[in-house]
Order: sequence, then C-alpha cells, then structure tokens
Amino acid sequence: MPAGRARADSLPHAPKSVAESGLDAAMLADLAARLLMQRGRLRLNRAAEVLRLPISVLVEVFEGLRGQKLAQVCGHSGVSSEVEYELTEGGHGFAREAFGRCQYVGPAPVSLADYKDMVGRHSIRHQRLDAATVRASFADIVIDPLVLDQMGAAMNSGRAILIYGPAGSGKTFLAEHLAGLLPGEVAVPHAITVGGEIVQVFDPLIHQPIEGVRTDGLIRRDVDERWQRCRRPVVIAGGELTLPMLDLQFDPGTRFYQAPPHVKANGGLFVVDDLGRQMVSPRELMNRWIVPLDRDRDYLSLHTGFKFVVPFDLAVIFSTNLQPQDLADEAFLRRFGYKVHLGPMPAADYRRIFREACAQFEVQFDDAAFDWLLAERHVPEGRPLLACYPRDLVGRIRDFALYEGCMPSVTCDALDRAWTTYFCTPGSDTSTAA
Repeated sequence: MPAGRARADSLPHAPKSVAESGLDAAMLADLAARLLMQRGRLRLNRAAEVLRLPISVLVEVFEGLRGQKLAQVCGHSGVSSEVEYELTEGGHGFAREAFGRCQYVGPAPVSLADYKDMVGRHSIRHQRLDAATVRASFADIVIDPLVLDQMGAAMNSGRAILIYGPAGSGKTFLAEHLAGLLPGEVAVPHAITVGGEIVQVFDPLIHQPIEGVRTDGLIRRDVDERWQRCRRPVVIAGGELTLPMLDLQFDPGTRFYQAPPHVKANGGLFVVDDLGRQMVSPRELMNRWIVPLDRDRDYLSLHTGFKFVVPFDLAVIFSTNLQPQDLADEAFLRRFGYKVHLGPMPAADYRRIFREACAQFEVQFDDAAFDWLLAERHVPEGRPLLACYPRDLVGRIRDFALYEGCMPSVTCDALDRAWTTYFCTPGSDTSTAA
C-alpha cells in the first residue's frame, strides 16, 4: 500500500547535537575514547565515518574529552571536519577503563525508545498482500492456487502460520517466496543501547542494505546514518534452534550483546523450519512465544538482571513434516492462526515441473519415459509426486551424461539410474519399457 511505503521510506534526520542523538554523553565519550585508542590520531571526518554521527555531534563529544584533558588537538587545517585529535596520557587510562566496560567500536547506537518508534513506523502490520500481486508473482511457479490463496490471507492475519506436509513438498520455498512479496522497507539500527549496555542489531548475513538515494540520484546525507535502510528481513531457523538462542547473546570477552534472531527479523519474516526436529520441543517453543505472538512485544534481560521490552513485529511461519496432531493437542494447535497443508501434486503439475527442470539442465525431455517413471517407479513404490524430485532426478541424469560424454536425455534407463542413486533402491530391467 502507498501509505506503508511512505512510512518505510522515511528515516530520521541526522542529529545536530548530543542531546538530539538520544544518547548519554558518557556513553559517547567512552565510544570516542575507544576509537581514538584503537586508531591513534584521528580526524573528525574519519571518526564520523566510523561512528556514523555528524561532525556537529562529534565536535561536542571530542571537545568534551579535550575539556577533561583526556584528548588534545594535534592537527588543524582550519576546517572543523579536519581537526585531528589524539588521546592524552590521562586519556589512555580513561580509554583502557572504557575498554574494560565494553569493547564495542563502531556505529553509535540508537536509544531503545527510538528503536521502538522506528519499528512501529515500518511495521509489517501496515503491509498487505493482495490476490493479484501474489498470483502474478507465482505465475511461473507450479503451486496449488488454493494453497496460494490460503497463504496470502494468512500473511495478512498477523498471526502465526503452520505449514505442514511431507519433506520436499516446497514448504520452505513457499514461505521464502512470499516473504519477498512484502512491500516496503525497514530501517535497521547498527546497534541499540539499553541499561547502559550495547546490543548489536544489524547483521550482514540477514539484512540486505538499500542505499539511500534522493530523487535527484545523489546519496542522502541529511539522514541519521546510524540507521540502515534494508529490505524486509527473512530469518530461517532449523534444527539448530534452542531456547537460549531466543535471548540476548552476551559475549563476556567483548562485553556487548547480539540481538536474538527474532529481533533481527523485526519488520520481516521468521521461519521455524522443520518444527518438531529442534532440540527444543514445539510446546516449549510456543510457550516461549505466547506473549510475543499475542501482544507484539517480547521481554529480554541483560546479564545484570535489567529487563526491558522490545517490539515483536514480524510474521512467523512454522514449517513441519509432521502431522499437526503429532505435534501437540488441539488446544496447543489453536495458537496457530492458520494451518496450511502442502502435499503431493497432480501428475500434470509434476510433469510441468519435470519439463522445467529439463530446460534448466539442458536435458532432452521425453513424455513416454516420464510416463514410465510414474507407472513403474512412483506407483509401485508408493512415492508421492513431490516438488523436489524432478530437479534432483534430472540433475542426476545430467551428471551421468557429463561423466559418459553423451547428450543428456530423459530415457527409461537414465531415469532408473537416477532413481536408484536417489532413493537407494535397486534398479530393474527396463528393456520392455516403452
């Protein structure tokens, strides 16, 4: 929706003073001292690149250090941005104490209050998927239209979604593709500060930056560069997920925190893949998230015991190969807003995917050989027609052809060999096949 996009495009204006930054002057002094100790002599414009703060704010911070005889000017060209500072002898002692408290050196954090406000402005609850957009995006993808409509509506509900079905039916692919349709962008802080501590939020493995460009094509410099414009994030957690991972991760060596994955996913999508195979049980996981899913907020704790609230503003999709009744009882399952089944596909759809896989791998397709595959392999062995099989089987046909130096094509012999090495079943005589 246009309104949602307008909210997502608005970033805060750059602060002009320490007061406008929303940060404590002592925290900024510690951060600046650590930077000077790490880099030695440093010009303000270089400090601005690291700390992502305007020169006007840094002048206030560095002059504060100079006023306390912790830093001194060691170079000046007459331009404020090129004033060069270094630590004094007393400043080195101050910086060592600052490193003892926290070793974070990087973009200055934003306040928790500003973070909450920004998540609200870019909320995923403001976004809507419509049928036309979803169907157009999946026009070239083979999928049951009923499943597609169910997922589109579920994404608009703001409630947890359970996708269930056999392994290889395309559950994770469906979730990821829908996430890519979410309109708008999010603003992600490099870090936030709470209770005097620093929590790193931006994760280059999760967040995809979008350069801030004005309508005239120039890079924007009037915005607060402590924030990074990003595409709506997608976080996928599989069997490695544990309950401690959903809490703040404190590093006793560096003495600052990493935000948990669902905080990094704010404004986007969190997929719990293969539910029921984690080290944590589905019931324990859902009990951990009862309040966040119901109230759009989560409670986190620092190692000092200080507790605080963060937004829980994301779509959550649980994917499982198990039947819902094997996960928990009916009362538990009601916590999922939508339950969508993704199973085997009709033969016509399976054939279409097989043709597409052949085109992708440059393998010649043959209808008669494909019919043999259905009649002589899938049906006798009770193998359902799952979306993952065509690409895997055709890939093996291509592999054998490359090995033997021949043109890859779908034949009964080639399919039988691919099938045998894929499902670990003995091959059979195909000489009587069409």
